[in-house]
Amino acid sequence: MRVTQIFAAAALALVSTFVAAAADPAEQAIRKTLQSLESQVPVESIAASPLNGLYEVKLKGGRVLYASADGQFLVQGYLFQVQDGKPINLTEKAERVAIAKTINGIPAAEMVVYPAKGETKSHITVFTDTTCPYCHKLHAEVAELNKRGIEVRYLAFPRQGLGSPGDEQLQAVWCSSDRKGALDKMIDGKEIKAAKCANPVSQQFQIGQSIGVNGTPAIVLEDGQVIPGYQPAAQVAKLALAGSK
Repeated sequence: MRVTQIFAAAALALVSTFVAAAADPAEQAIRKTLQSLESQVPVESIAASPLNGLYEVKLKGGRVLYASADGQFLVQGYLFQVQDGKPINLTEKAERVAIAKTINGIPAAEMVVYPAKGETKSHITVFTDTTCPYCHKLHAEVAELNKRGIEVRYLAFPRQGLGSPGDEQLQAVWCSSDRKGALDKMIDGKEIKAAKCANPVSQQFQIGQSIGVNGTPAIVLEDGQVIPGYQPAAQVAKLALAGSK
């Protein structure tokens, strides 16, 4: 029995070696190039794109790059496919799927959530900063969004970086026993006190950066579409409902 196990292990090792050796040389070349650039964003996958000779590089968080098979050329931009005379943005389509997976996978317990009134028809996730005037403007319309069946989920994004006043305020909100109450008061200009605690503010800031957020508010729809900046409640609800279909 022991001899059989040894032979089985040897066979498995041989198969693994063969698979590694048979790995796509284009993927190996592209990974080598990215490693040489010391990119801080992990690569999730590399695969042939719909355009011959071009490879799709999916980064953690949802962003997409393209590379030549030899790894010498990298492209950041949109790839369109024309079907029946209409352009389809393949890059945006791929990024939305990945971003939706990333954002919708964040536990609600790590957010500040304002539930919809009655039936929940859709949800939005908002990267916010308590020092941001347009975040205040959007927050004033949360009740209206809730009435329209839209759940509003907040993530922290200190727009001036970690260690900024906004970062300190957001940490105080996330360390409060009543996060909703704390966020309401902070946005209303009132001071809140909360003991320091382990919190997800820095992690959420990094997630925002990984999906391309560079300002607040940034609204992420259920389908992964990112809407930068303030939009009126009626427009946000329209987009949110369309994005949930």
